[in-house]
Amino acid sequence: MPFVLVHLIPFALVFTGVAIEAVVLGVVTYVARMFFITAGYHRYFAHRSYKLARVPQFLMAFGGTMALQKGPLWWAGHHREHHRTSDTEADIHSPLRGFWWSHVGWILCDKYNDTPTDRIKDFAAYPELRFINRFDWIGPWALGIACYFIAGWSGLVIGFFLSTVLLWHGTFVINSLAHVMGRRRYATEDTSRNSAILAVVTLGEGWHNNHHYHQSSARQGFFWWEFDISYYVLRALSWVGIARDLKTPSSQVKASNRIKQGAFDIGTFRAHLVRAGAAVQASGANVGTRLATTGHHAAEKLATTGHHAAEKLATTGHHAADKLATTSHHAADVLADKRDVITDGLSQRKEALEGFVRSSIESAEELAKATRLAQRQLGVVPD
Repeated sequence: MPFVLVHLIPFALVFTGVAIEAVVLGVVTYVARMFFITAGYHRYFAHRSYKLARVPQFLMAFGGTMALQKGPLWWAGHHREHHRTSDTEADIHSPLRGFWWSHVGWILCDKYNDTPTDRIKDFAAYPELRFINRFDWIGPWALGIACYFIAGWSGLVIGFFLSTVLLWHGTFVINSLAHVMGRRRYATEDTSRNSAILAVVTLGEGWHNNHHYHQSSARQGFFWWEFDISYYVLRALSWVGIARDLKTPSSQVKASNRIKQGAFDIGTFRAHLVRAGAAVQASGANVGTRLATTGHHAAEKLATTGHHAAEKLATTGHHAADKLATTSHHAADVLADKRDVITDGLSQRKEALEGFVRSSIESAEELAKATRLAQRQLGVVPD
């Protein structure tokens, strides 16, 4: 209900009106909070791509809570789990499970309410981060009140609520679209893609294939034409000593493991095979159901025909009726036997194809691991 209500509140603009100050405030709160999510929750807490002192670390966490995406430990812990299981059945928000689930369904699911502390033990050691993770409502309330005092009711509706809705979906598209929209430069074990459109919306997170290739990099736009506003701000913070030791990919890393140069694209290969296996399984189930339904209807129709014919021929003799009834039952049995043979044949073919898919995926994964290992030993692929 809170999620739905936040989406409905912006319609109050009909009563509050649209003030210029409120619109400016909405843009500022969107950009600022997106930065706290991308540079803070994601690149810092989830991936440790740079270093912060304790006070800036807390401020980054507090700023992230203003985005109404729960606490930093919850967010980063689940994100680390996503990277560990990307595009597999264990992935908590893989688009392979459908757009709605990957976009927002998993967030609303009670199964993922708790913070996966075991995945985020490094930052869970800080009591102030545990505090702000537990009381993650403090930041949003503070921001909402500030928006009201800055620009009145219009400021609250636009500067906080409308900005929050846009911020939510701007962040969520990375889960739902960044694995299906865009291009793949590097061979990774998932289906991540690079998209300039998503990079605009998220201040640089749209270079998702780059990120999955080199997860610990503070810079996700690897090349000068791949704009990455979050990285530019972090770079500026490094000039004044706030952000330190920003990790970036070397020229050798950026030039390696490219699909166009023949690197084996295990992520796409596995995704296609998984979809093909699921389609075959669904088709087999549908065919089996249709055969069973058709056979049942045919048997009923044949039995009804025999029954009607038996009644009609009753005046001419019970012997003819019995003979026709026996014939109808025999035909129904023959049809059932054929249905069973067809179903068994389909089942055997489906099992054989599923076995082929499984063995192909296993072989592909072994090939990808061997390739990655060889490149790591040469120092051209990040760990």
